[in-house]
Parts: sequence; structure tokens; C-alpha cells
Amino acid sequence: MIGGRENRSPLRGRSARHPFSLIRLLGRYDAAVTNDDNRRHWASADGLSANAANSREVRRTLRNRARYEVANNSYARGIVLTLANDVIGTGPRLQILSPDGNANRGIEQAFQQWAKAVDLPGKLRTMRMSRATDGEAFAILTNNSRLSTTVQLDLRLVEAEQVCTPDLASGTANSVDGVVFDSDGNAVEYHVLRKHPGDGTFSPQVEYDRLPADSVLHWFRTDRPGQARGIPDIMPALPLFAQLRRFTLAVLAAAETAADFAGILYTDAPAGGEADAAEPFEPIELEKRALVTMPGGWKMAQMQAEQPATTYAEFKHELLNEIARCLNMPFNVASGNSSSYNYASGRLDHQTYYKSIRVEQSHLESVILDRLLAAWLDEAALVPDLLPTGLGPIASWSHQWFWDGHEHVDPAKEANAQATKLSSNTTTLAYEYARQGRDWEEALRQRAKELQLMQSLGVPNSASIPPVSPTVLEEPSLDDAPPE
Repeated sequence: MIGGRENRSPLRGRSARHPFSLIRLLGRYDAAVTNDDNRRHWASADGLSANAANSREVRRTLRNRARYEVANNSYARGIVLTLANDVIGTGPRLQILSPDGNANRGIEQAFQQWAKAVDLPGKLRTMRMSRATDGEAFAILTNNSRLSTTVQLDLRLVEAEQVCTPDLASGTANSVDGVVFDSDGNAVEYHVLRKHPGDGTFSPQVEYDRLPADSVLHWFRTDRPGQARGIPDIMPALPLFAQLRRFTLAVLAAAETAADFAGILYTDAPAGGEADAAEPFEPIELEKRALVTMPGGWKMAQMQAEQPATTYAEFKHELLNEIARCLNMPFNVASGNSSSYNYASGRLDHQTYYKSIRVEQSHLESVILDRLLAAWLDEAALVPDLLPTGLGPIASWSHQWFWDGHEHVDPAKEANAQATKLSSNTTTLAYEYARQGRDWEEALRQRAKELQLMQSLGVPNSASIPPVSPTVLEEPSLDDAPPE
């Protein structure tokens, strides 16, 4: 009571006990609003799970369209080939890191001989191309008695449509079209058709093998949690590839149509005016290097070549740039054209691309190469005198993989930078050689042999020759614009 009157607070009673119940918070996102302007754009948005969205029929459609585009579009084929060559290159090289250097070299040489015998680099490049067009790549570990090496392990590649379960309706709850999982989400079994569904001899009575997961290598990019099968890497660019081909064909057709007519006969006289009679759409043959007289009141105009338009090259540039973005590939690599690049912009664009390649190589090591090496070592351990003794359990051997390095556009600058970092102890020989895809120990041994032979032959050592300072162009700044 204040001054004989009751103090009625606006928060008395239930509201006073729960003061925040009177405040209603509203959150609004423009992207969550559906109206007449965006209803058609978001019509295909759904809440399907990763495996439901990537159903068998969806994956089949995407595979067929991606393969068709790569087979008929020169840009698509070049992009996929370049990606496989840049990621795999001439193939990975193994380095064993046990304390016994001689034993390491013996194991490495035996593995490289086997990798060459089974064409491991070529099969890895095929798998990378399959991942780009099919979304995933499969390799089955088999025994090949015709190999020239003592280890008979081999890889048999199969296409994605061969890994499926024909009687999927009767499958378990933990199976996803060709793959069976345990309760922890680990793949335990793969179903592989004995014949390709697209083969002419494919029988309606489909037979398939149930293979343990240990004998199947499955490589794909997981975009969503719980995803069990892959979709093509170039999937977002498929409509753009189609637009690129349609636009090119339309420009060509317009240019051909204009070229079919050398000129046109017209008159400025009004309808029914004074002008000599002329048959409409009647062709007139012209003699070379001759003067031509026209009927009275008529004029002749030459057809103007308006195709390709000035925006043709710009449209293709932007479309290819958008196509390559889903692969983290710079425009000049996708198009094979660096005419619009300067030195600085080229290096900046390639940094993202090279980082993407390193990520893919690391993923390939863990999913394919490490499992392949473990299978090779298990079989090599059964061959007498192939593996050295005294190194302990095979599982405890540490190792690493070397890949092809990327050439620097200015070798002199790179060499000077390496010398500076080595002298300041901010890098190591192992790291610098690894960037070039080379084994530093092997390189130093080879260099020692060369120096010893040079000394025995009396050839002057290069270190004793005064270096000649090369003329190096200054690196352009980021503000240097390419010529128009």
C-alpha cells in the first residue's frame, strides 16, 4: 500500500512469478520465408537423409549423365583427366621409417617392383576419374598368379553399378544398396555383381558375390553424416556443361545461317510505290569482281557477320570458372588457357588447388594406400627372405608416402628461398625434398656417389665454381593487371 492505494505491479500473479513469460522472442530468417518470388526456386528442397537422397536411381541417373558429358564434352574430359593426373601423377612412392636403413630400402624396392607390375599408378588414376564421374571407385583385392613378382596380390577395379544388392527389398536394416554395416556403422560386407548390368550378356537372373569388407577398397567423398555411397564430383556442373555446349552450338548455327546468305535485296519504296517488279526470295547469282545493276528502286546490302558476339568469350570464361569451382580447380587449369593471368594471380589461384590436391592425397593414403600396403605386407611375410627380420611386428612399422611435386615457375627464386631457410634452420632437407616428391635419403646417397665419381675422374666440383648470379625478373605485384 502506497498512500492508501494498492501498488499493482504489471508483473503480479503468474506473470510476476515468471517475468519472462510476457516476452515473446521471434526470430525471422529471410531464407526461411516462402513467397511467390522464391516458391518455384525452392520447390525441390527436401529433408531426405543422405542415403535416401542418393538412392540407387538417383545415382544411376547422375552417373549416366556425367559419363555422357565427359565422353562428348572436350572441356569435361580435359578437366577429369587433369584432375586425375594432378592428384595421382606418376604414382605414390613408399618410404619405410624403421631404424634399419638397408632393410627400409629393400622393402621399398620390393613394393615399387610390385606396384609397377600391377600398374598401381594407372589404376589409381582410373579410380580418380571414376570418382569424378561415378562418385565412387571400387577395387577388389585378388590373387593374380600371372604376376612376375613373388607377391601375387592384385587389384581388380569394378564400376559403381556392379556394387549393388539385387534383392535389396529383403536386405537388413543396416544395408545400403550393396553395402552391409554392423551396429557401429562399419562396413562388413559388399555385394558385387558377377557381370556388369550394362553388359550385353547380362542375365535377368542376377548373381552376385558377398565379399568381406577387408577385401574391398571403397573410395568416395563423404559430404553428409551417414552417407554410404558417393555421387559424382562434377555433379553440380552437369547443367553448366550442357549450357556451354548449347551456347556454342547456338552461336555456330547463327554464324552458319548468316553465312548462307551473301546479301539481301531491299527497297525503300512503300508498298504499291514505284519500283520495278522483283520476285521475293529469288536468289541472284553474282559474278566475281563484277559490277551489278539492280532493278529500279531496289538496293543490295551485304549480310553482316554478327556471330560470334563480343560476349561469347566472356560467357564461356565465366561458365568454365563456375564449372571448375566445384573441383577447387583454377580457371586456367580447367580451360588450358592462361592468357589472362599474370604471375601473382596465377600463384594465388594455384595455392587453393594444390591444397585441395594434398587433402585428396591424404584421404587416398588412409582409405586406399595404407590398407593396400597392409595387405601387401601380410602376403610378403609369407614369402621366404622377402622381408628382413628383426624389425619387430609389421603393424609397428611407420611409413610415409611421397607424391609428385609441383614445379615452381621460377626455379632460381625457389632455390634461393630453400637455401635461406636451410641456413636459418627453419626447414629440413626431408621437408624440402618431400615437396618435390623425392626421398631425401635416396637423393643424398645419389649425390654422394656423383661427387665421389667426379673426384675420381678429376671433374671440378660445382661447389668450387664461382656461382653466376642469374638475371631474375621481379615478381609482379598483386596490383599488376593482365593486359586487356
